[in-house]
Amino acid sequence: MLQVNNLSVKFKTQNGLFDAVKGISFHLKKGETIGIVGESGSGKSVTSLALMRLLDGNQAQINGAVQLNDISLCGLTESEMRQIRGNQMAMIFQEPMTSLNPVLTCGYQITEAIQLHLKTTKAEAKKRTIDLFKEVQLPRPEAIFDSYPHQISGGQKQRVMIAMALCCNPEILIADEPTTALDVTVQKTIIELLLKLKAERNMSLIFISHDLGVISEIADRVLVMYKGEVVEEATVKQLFNQPKHPYTRGLLACRPVPELHLKKLPVIADFLDRHDGKHQSIRHIRESLSYKPAEITDRKNRLYNQEPLLKINQLSTWFPTKGGFFNRDKSVVKAVNEVSFEVFPGETLGLVGESGCGKTTLGRSILRLIEPTSGSIEFGGIDLRNLNKDDLRDIRKDIQIIFQDPYSSLNPRLTVGASLMEPLQVHRFYANDTKRKKKVLELLERVNLLPGHFNRYPHEFSGGQRQRIVVARALALQPKFIICDESVSALDVSVQAQVLNLIRELQDELNLTYIFISHDLAVIKHISDRMMVMNKGKIVEMGDPEEIYHRPKEEYTKRLIASIPGTF
Repeated sequence: MLQVNNLSVKFKTQNGLFDAVKGISFHLKKGETIGIVGESGSGKSVTSLALMRLLDGNQAQINGAVQLNDISLCGLTESEMRQIRGNQMAMIFQEPMTSLNPVLTCGYQITEAIQLHLKTTKAEAKKRTIDLFKEVQLPRPEAIFDSYPHQISGGQKQRVMIAMALCCNPEILIADEPTTALDVTVQKTIIELLLKLKAERNMSLIFISHDLGVISEIADRVLVMYKGEVVEEATVKQLFNQPKHPYTRGLLACRPVPELHLKKLPVIADFLDRHDGKHQSIRHIRESLSYKPAEITDRKNRLYNQEPLLKINQLSTWFPTKGGFFNRDKSVVKAVNEVSFEVFPGETLGLVGESGCGKTTLGRSILRLIEPTSGSIEFGGIDLRNLNKDDLRDIRKDIQIIFQDPYSSLNPRLTVGASLMEPLQVHRFYANDTKRKKKVLELLERVNLLPGHFNRYPHEFSGGQRQRIVVARALALQPKFIICDESVSALDVSVQAQVLNLIRELQDELNLTYIFISHDLAVIKHISDRMMVMNKGKIVEMGDPEEIYHRPKEEYTKRLIASIPGTF
């Protein structure tokens, strides 16, 4: 159906032309699923945008040939290409929140495409849209038709995007990272939905992801991209059983594996930087990095023979919602509902659950960034709920948070150096700004950044680098306790491995205590000494990660474990 020959994309920059895609070739058969995998910046999304002819011709130079059913797409005018888009080729974009128009209802955005391409009446387009919403398993399709994007969840927005891509019955569907940053349970549902729709409609699918675990569940054949080139192409079975390229081996190895208890995760550099020419098996490398049973026992004895650093007792955070006649009937959302637990010095307590279960609200309630409704928060023998604002600010230097989105938690108008110096100035650490700057440069070096990064702004960094900056800012005040809120959820698996290794190294070096929040049970299992599973504002299961993973008691936990993408 689709034949791509020697496709290359070059972007015009101030420093000349940048090669984003370097002469790649592949084909796609009827009813086949091709997976394209690689890190951010490898050229995956640029390839898909080039196939759809969505790149700005003034900024990008595109060469090569793209044939769709014997039609050369490169030679078509824009109006001719518009007939191909939607009708024959459609695309699910990477970020549904920014891809959907925030000022138009979900239903309108799809009926608009149906009326434009299929020339139907408004009533027929609405009926078709609601049928599509049912087909992609959206709850309350009629209500979501009239809802705006901000009124529905991330998983529901992704389903709206899928419905939009399917509305004109395309022959080829390009899905660009459609499951990134979604809960594992929602991710599993989206994958199952795409496979079901593909089978029912006999579509071909190009599925783009940075996660080989997800690719293993959906693709027939896989292209591995690295720095704009296809470095390996194979069937799923061949790729996972006998990966040939060092980069592919690195991508496979750096995912957390729930079956093993690793001291650190392998990273891609471990495979690319080998100069001896020897290829150790992924299993051998993982086993060399695994804890011995005696080491685990010693660590647990050391941790749990201490007094707890943090004691949470019957903590609740409820949000009022108004309704009824003149908003007099008040009800509440019990985001956190009578939660109790302890955290010990030097421990990592993992907190896992789906979006909306109350994880982030619990983390912010502990720091009193959100005021709890009831209960006590005892840190180092002091109840934080009894402190006034000045005393709370003093103790905040001991309790820090790494926020979920590093881009929105850094001030875009401040350089990285200024952002890291600010907490040192507020809490009067060191005698002057010269000494503070010296400390900031040490922090940048500690999180594997360069002194030259001091004067750069947040937008000049990659996602992984921004996450390191936020880690450095949390460390600036030499805290005892850090809450990591989904701090690796939207990162490439390779960058995620580096950040998780850094977090663990810093803990060993500085004796830090963490609450590590994530929706990814494989990540929580890797990083945690103990694990809590949260659902609907309550802790439903708590204990040793090995015990919970291999012998879960709750149905909810079993569902989370079953949703972890394939391991290898």
